[in-house]
Amino acid sequence: MAVVSTVPLTSRDDLSLAYTPGVARVCEAIAADPMLAHDYTWASNTVAVVTDGSAVLGLGNIGPRAALPVMEGKAVLFKQFGGVDAVPVCLDTQDVDEIVAAVTALAPSFGGINLEDISAPRCFEVERRLDEALDIPVFHDDQHGTAIVVLAALRNAATLLNRKLGDLRVAVSGAGAAGVAVTRMLVAGGVDPDHVVVCDSKGIISAHRPGLTGIKAELAELTNADGRQGDITEALRDADVLIGVSGGQIPEQAVAGMAPDGIVFALANPTPEVHPEVAGRHVAVVATGRSDYPNQINNVLAFPGVFRGALAARATRVTDAMKVAAADAIASVVAEALTPEAIVPSPLDPRVAPAVTEAVAEAARRGGVARA
Repeated sequence: MAVVSTVPLTSRDDLSLAYTPGVARVCEAIAADPMLAHDYTWASNTVAVVTDGSAVLGLGNIGPRAALPVMEGKAVLFKQFGGVDAVPVCLDTQDVDEIVAAVTALAPSFGGINLEDISAPRCFEVERRLDEALDIPVFHDDQHGTAIVVLAALRNAATLLNRKLGDLRVAVSGAGAAGVAVTRMLVAGGVDPDHVVVCDSKGIISAHRPGLTGIKAELAELTNADGRQGDITEALRDADVLIGVSGGQIPEQAVAGMAPDGIVFALANPTPEVHPEVAGRHVAVVATGRSDYPNQINNVLAFPGVFRGALAARATRVTDAMKVAAADAIASVVAEALTPEAIVPSPLDPRVAPAVTEAVAEAARRGGVARA
C-alpha cells in the first residue's frame, strides 16, 4: 500500500494551493467551523485501523510490529472494496487506558476508527470507552464484522430451509469477542434470546454457574432461559444451529445430536471446530471461515460498506440498527438464488459493498446519528 495525491502537483500554482499559502485559508476556515474538515481534508474518507497486536489472526499475542502486515492488508481491502482510505496504526501498548488515550488523541485525523485484533475482554472496554469519547464511528471488526455476516448467512439459511429466525434454537461455541457480538447481533436481528445457549471452555454459560463476571454474567442474563448446564454436547442436543467461534474442536457425536435439517457455521480458521465434510453428514447447511469451502463467512462482506455508509452519512457512531441493516443488505444480494452452497455472496461480488453502504447510511439517518 502507499499514499498518493488526488490532485496534480506540477506547477508553482499547484504548489501554492497544495501547501503554503493555500492551506492557511483552509486552516482558518476549519478553525472557524470544525465540521468543514469533512469537506476540505481526507478525514471524511479515512479510517484508522488500530491494533495492539494482542490477538492477531490465529497467531495470538505477537505484538504491534508483527501485526502490521495484517493491518496493511485490512487497509488494502478497505480501499479495494469500499473506496475508503485506511491507515494502519499499531500501538506499542496493551494497557486499556493508554490505548484509549492514544486513539482519542489521534482521532481528529480520521473519520472513523476500526479496532482490530485486540484481545478479549479488553476489547469490549476499549470500544465502549472510545464510543463514548469520540463523535466518529468506532467499530471492532473482530466482533461486529463477524456478527453482521453471521446474521446475514443465518437469515438466508433459515429462508432456504423455510424456517423463522425466532423459532431457531442456537448454540454458540465461544464467548470471546466474536461469540459475544454474534450472540447480541442474532438477538438484535430476531433470534429469541431464550433459545440461545452460549458455551465457553468450561461449558454452558448459565445464571446457575458460579463465578461469572462482566460480559459472561451479562450473557447469562440475556440467554439460556431454561438454565441448561453441561458441555457443548448438551448445548447441541436438539439445537437447530451451531455457530463456532471458539477454535476448540467439537466431536461429531455432538453435531449428530442436533435437530434434523440443522445449520452449522464452524468459523475457526484455519481449522474449523468441526470439519465441514463431517458436519455435512448431519446437517443441511454448512458454512466456514475458509475460502476453499462453500459459504465463507468473511468480514470483508461487511466492514468496507459499513464504514463507507457511516462516512457518507457522517455518522457519530455505528448503531445496532446500522449493523442489522448491513446484514440484511448482504443477505439480499443472493436472496433470489439461494442454495445450500450459496447462502452468502462471494467476497469478490461487486454488488455487496454498494448495497451495504446504502443500507447503513439510510439506517444512520433513520436512527438520528447522521450529520449528512
